[in-house]
Amino acid sequence: MTVTFTDDDEGKEVVDASGNTLGLVTKIDGDTAYVDPDPSLADTVKADMGWGDANTDDYTVDNTAVETKGSEKLHLRGNL
Repeated sequence: MTVTFTDDDEGKEVVDASGNTLGLVTKIDGDTAYVDPDPSLADTVKADMGWGDANTDDYTVDNTAVETKGSEKLHLRGNL
């Protein structure tokens, strides 16, 4: 099942199948989440407020790579 991203996903942690935190969603653009692997406190607050912006060091995660979407985290599939 493919998840649907919404603006409410900004500010969520992205974790791999082992539960390791990979970063923080800073921006959602359609089926793509932009993830900051090393967010500062300011980046975290902006993302939580919906003011996030993608930076050059952000990496992208397609919605098909997400296994489950929780209230605070996006869990990636184990077979990536």
